[in-house]
Amino acid sequence: MSKRVAVYRKEHFNAAHRLFRPDLSAQENDRLFGKCALPNYHGHNYELIVKVTGEPDPITGYVVDMKWISDLVQEKIIERFDHRNLNLDTQEFKALNPTAENIAIVIYDLLRPHVLAQHDLQIRLYETPRNFVEYPA
Repeated sequence: MSKRVAVYRKEHFNAAHRLFRPDLSAQENDRLFGKCALPNYHGHNYELIVKVTGEPDPITGYVVDMKWISDLVQEKIIERFDHRNLNLDTQEFKALNPTAENIAIVIYDLLRPHVLAQHDLQIRLYETPRNFVEYPA
């Protein structure tokens, strides 16, 4: 029987964004995205939970060192997105609508190459205290 354990690290960042599609009219963007499509952007205090699942190492007892997860998230995510306008200041969202769903996928894709293949990775991103997404689902 496998003795897989999930470990979680919570981090946060603040960022602004605007949900809109430049190929659609202002009216269509308003219909699809409401106030989130307003032209002067809006911000969120994002809560990010990184979940890594695997078997504890027989020597350390860790699935992964939590400090390592924190350092990885700081380097790959926080430094890139914190206090940024996602639409204007980041390469990842120049042509990708920065919905919570897309942000979670981008974060996953930035972290996955650094997590060992035998470990599962999941991203949970809270855009508000009541609205969050998980990837992969």
